[in-house]
Amino acid sequence: MGQETSSLVSEDTRPDTLSERSIAAVADFINSGKAKRIVIMTGAGISTAAGIPDFRSPKTGLYHNLARLNLPHPEAVFEIDFFRDNPQPFYVLAKELYPGNFHPTISHAFVALLAKKKLLRMLFTQNIDCLERAAGVPPELIVEAHGSFASQRCIDCKTPFPDAEMRKSVESGTPPICVTDGCGGLVKPDIVFFGEQLPNTFFSNATVPQEADLVIVVGTSLMVHPFAGLPRLARDGVPRLLFNMQRVGDFGTRADDVLCLGECDDGIRKLADELGWREELEKMWVDLVGEGEAERQRSRERLEEEVDNELDEIDELVQMLELSEDHDDHDTDAAANAEPQDKKEGERPATIQGTSPTQSPAGSPLATEKELPTRFPKGSIKAGERDESTAPAAQVSESGLETTKEELDTGKTATYTPLQT
Repeated sequence: MGQETSSLVSEDTRPDTLSERSIAAVADFINSGKAKRIVIMTGAGISTAAGIPDFRSPKTGLYHNLARLNLPHPEAVFEIDFFRDNPQPFYVLAKELYPGNFHPTISHAFVALLAKKKLLRMLFTQNIDCLERAAGVPPELIVEAHGSFASQRCIDCKTPFPDAEMRKSVESGTPPICVTDGCGGLVKPDIVFFGEQLPNTFFSNATVPQEADLVIVVGTSLMVHPFAGLPRLARDGVPRLLFNMQRVGDFGTRADDVLCLGECDDGIRKLADELGWREELEKMWVDLVGEGEAERQRSRERLEEEVDNELDEIDELVQMLELSEDHDDHDTDAAANAEPQDKKEGERPATIQGTSPTQSPAGSPLATEKELPTRFPKGSIKAGERDESTAPAAQVSESGLETTKEELDTGKTATYTPLQT
């Protein structure tokens, strides 16, 4: 999902800028002083270790968990027309996501460390959680492409609304009303809803990736435009580094693309190790979130790794069972289609032309062969839809002015029901 079909560079293709396509080579490039204008682009994957779910994962995604609110469809919570008629569901969600409920991950801290070292040119983020700000990234170096909870205003007269009053409204779950006399409009955070323009800061900084000497993409499916097009703006020969669970966009089509597939925080730690910054980064992060929160996030990552390993084992078992089923079907078909042997003395007479294959020549009924059921009937392993996108559902139309829902690609995946023990 999110992958483009451009041809991938072969392993024999030498990089133009890096010494090789590896994390170590990227670290050498940074340490050499050649990377002074690093541009970073992030999505929901950078925040999952903090406990913030992505939007569309089955059972755990935000949209799935909004079903309890009886919405006409999950995305309605971010539709401006629906909000005007019924703002209550959004404020139920806002109470869960509001800044202060979650803490930055070590990946957020890494971005802040780049800013501290004067190496960060700009951070583009699709996230609305404000964790970049909480990590210490200067606001002037952040482009929140889909807005955030950092500010709020009336949806009618656009008058800003006080932060303290907004927090009280969110905590109570009560939609706030504009403070302007005679207005009475609803107030919402400056989050981009379907049908709204992206922030001006996005368009005014959209060419910044062209200035980059290194591009780092962290935890995004690169499916939502125009954000998805930002990595393509990097000039030829500029290294691009991807931290993500899978290849996305056109990554892998350039000679200096480096892909680190897996958990974002794991990849960031590998880069910090190669840079010689690991101890500094860990201390900065623990000082920021506290040892308790740091250990909670580490434990979460270890648990997720164990679950992934168990799922891999289950996938292997399912494949073995499917192979076994195919083998049983093959044996049954082989028996049914076996060539008849020469008639031996004492055998029953074969059917003759003009008689039913279920009857003897004398008209007596014969046993007929039925298809034997396999041990695992077809359909016992059900197919389910899985949505791997990690980005908020805002997308710009062809006019470039308004956002619309993106069309999601879905894949069929094997599902299973664990035994209760």
